Amino acid sequence: RSTQFVADDLQVTSMGARKQLQALEEKGLVEWDDRSEGIGRPTRYWQLSDAGHARFPDRHSELSLQIISQVKTLFGMEGLQKLIDGREQQARISYQQRLDSAPDLPAKIEALAAVRAEEGYMAEAALQPDGSWLLLENHCPICAAARECQQFCRSELALFQEVLGPQVQVAREEHILSGARRCAYRIVPAARGPY
Repeated sequence: RSTQFVADDLQVTSMGARKQLQALEEKGLVEWDDRSEGIGRPTRYWQLSDAGHARFPDRHSELSLQIISQVKTLFGMEGLQKLIDGREQQARISYQQRLDSAPDLPAKIEALAAVRAEEGYMAEAALQPDGSWLLLENHCPICAAARECQQFCRSELALFQEVLGPQVQVAREEHILSGARRCAYRIVPAARGPY
């Protein structure tokens, strides 16, 4: 919205609206871009930033649960499994593209953690004194969906094993859905044998 639109909508002066918008911008809640609309100065248009959107109710979890429920109702568990398999296949391709350029196992694990962090899992990789690695996920952006359908979690574990390859064994040690504060996956080089 333009500054003038905001001023009119709030029934304040343009200067008053501008000050309020600038205060919100300083807090990271709004952002702007200038657009030329013919002769004269460009008009500044304001919109919510991601942080601003986060201040409002977000019903994506509810929508996800409704979709999962409808898929089960309309297509049964077989249909739901096809949905999960399709999601896993798409992720496999995306992850593999990122991991293929990694020169060695540590770089692959770091790349996997980076991809997961970008997806909202607040992920990090940590080399352990015994030579194993931990992939730590401190947030689960699909937690509501995973609670409704635990195949999402099983799918992720299989996916990690596949993209890291046969030179490792991957096991989940902590699980948010089991009451842990995070999900943690131990990655052990196959040469070391099972843990």
